[in-house]
Amino acid sequence: MGLPLGLTVLLLVALVVSAFRILREYERGVVFQLGRFWRVKGPGLIVLIPGVQQMVRVDLRTVVLDVPPQDVITRDNVSVKVNAVIYFRVLDPQRAIIQVEDFHNATSQLAQTTLRAVLGKHELDELLAERERLNTDIQQVLDAQTDAWGIKVANVEIKHVDLNESMIRAIAKQAEAERERRAKVIHAEGELQASEKLMQAAEMLGRQPGAMQLRYMQTLGAIAGDKTSTIVFPLPIELLKGMADLSSKS
Repeated sequence: MGLPLGLTVLLLVALVVSAFRILREYERGVVFQLGRFWRVKGPGLIVLIPGVQQMVRVDLRTVVLDVPPQDVITRDNVSVKVNAVIYFRVLDPQRAIIQVEDFHNATSQLAQTTLRAVLGKHELDELLAERERLNTDIQQVLDAQTDAWGIKVANVEIKHVDLNESMIRAIAKQAEAERERRAKVIHAEGELQASEKLMQAAEMLGRQPGAMQLRYMQTLGAIAGDKTSTIVFPLPIELLKGMADLSSKS
């Protein structure tokens, strides 16, 4: 017995509806015809031949991929945990579908191994102080390897570098020692500059005897106001001679 007319019409309507696809502006459709790649279509309304053509949707928007914490051993044999975030997008939908089974998972796994490989070539100080350069190194390596999949890695950002407690204490001691060293260097430089200025002042006063006498008088005036103690101040012979010459002239 044949199918009822109503059921036949319903099947035909469902078949016609299944032939239409609507792709958004950020989507593309990789169309296969009898199992072979045919073309990339979209965005907009797409018409497929039911049973003959199949379509795989591909999102072209930037994907934010969080890389889970990875155990990294730096070049100076320090064990740290590092996690990062990857920004990538599909440039070639055909290669993203045909060249790799699951491009999202493949990019995630590749990002994890690349993170460990690249950071393992650097010392801990570089990992803590030069993140921008390391981000660029990881991005370039990832971008070169995912190019065959039609994927563009736009940016890589290292989020956290976790150290164990003993390493944190060691870094704190190192920073404290560095601050003490800088303080001693600054103090020594100040003493050197002060001694140079004193030498210059002594040379200048030695060339001008009158200036030396004036300096003595200024010092006497400065300490004259202090009545709490007795100060024995040597009086230079040159000052006495100068005063005798003034009295004889008068």
